[in-house]
Amino acid sequence: MIDLNNIRDARARIASHILSTPLVYSPTLSDVCGVPVGLKLEHYQTTGSFKLRGATNAIMKLTDAERARGVIAASTGNHGRALSHAARAVGSRATICMSQLVPENKVLEIRRLAADVRIIGNSHDEAQQEVDRLVAKNGLVMLPPFDHPDIVAGQGTIGLEIAEAMPDVATVLVPLSGGGLVAGVAAAIKSMLPRVSIIGVTMERGAAMKASLDAGRPVQVKEVLSLADSLGGGIGIDNRVTFAMCRALVDDVVLLKESEIAAGIRHAYEKEREVLEGAGAVGIAALLAGKIALRGPVALVISGRNIDMKLHRRVINGQNDLFGEES
Repeated sequence: MIDLNNIRDARARIASHILSTPLVYSPTLSDVCGVPVGLKLEHYQTTGSFKLRGATNAIMKLTDAERARGVIAASTGNHGRALSHAARAVGSRATICMSQLVPENKVLEIRRLAADVRIIGNSHDEAQQEVDRLVAKNGLVMLPPFDHPDIVAGQGTIGLEIAEAMPDVATVLVPLSGGGLVAGVAAAIKSMLPRVSIIGVTMERGAAMKASLDAGRPVQVKEVLSLADSLGGGIGIDNRVTFAMCRALVDDVVLLKESEIAAGIRHAYEKEREVLEGAGAVGIAALLAGKIALRGPVALVISGRNIDMKLHRRVINGQNDLFGEES
């Protein structure tokens, strides 16, 4: 388990390399919910998502010899971009393996950062198999997107900032995929404010952590297209860190339909004046859908903005059934 000391150490390590993002009051969501709602704007990070925190912490903890070998990860897009950025900043080189489900705009941004990009298979698990092969063949250092103590500690710095900015917070909504973000945030906040409820929010289709928590062990799920593409992928059958932390620290998990995620993206744009990807909008979506037993004040982690803008326009124009689900 990652503890508060690990997270505080991470904050000191990465402070000059990341933004301490604002937590802003949302009048519109507060009116909808009847309690104060704050938005933690992690999509303002340089690479467009919270992932820069964990990737930077992990890169900074490597030795010079390890950096010289190069780093590698499987990614649904945002971790790959963050790891490529952090690696280039310290003179290392990143190899990023992604499935064919990763949106092209995210692939292009990773290529722009001079990473070695490998597109492998139709799932995150297949991309991870290529990572394992290249680690064995070329001696690269694997820094996975979530199941790594230094990644979790880096993401946990968000929890420190929420607790300090909103000490009366009662409920925190966190996008949930492999669990690195929610595990880190929960570890920080529950150490400082033990009565706070931590709720993971994800899509109905392909919710690997939810399925694993229900089963009592890591399980595989079929990966499918979703507006919340960053939340896709498995948690790893041999998960070492995040499954246990989520089981211990996360109070509930909320599942969303594609149409509900679309409504969250639209609200963010029309009412909050923010462009968000689906994963970044799931907290908003959960509130609008009435799926949270509200105890306020509430803080939402707005995790990322890296949406394809053509897709964004389609959502804003009212299209819900983008991946086969009728509204």
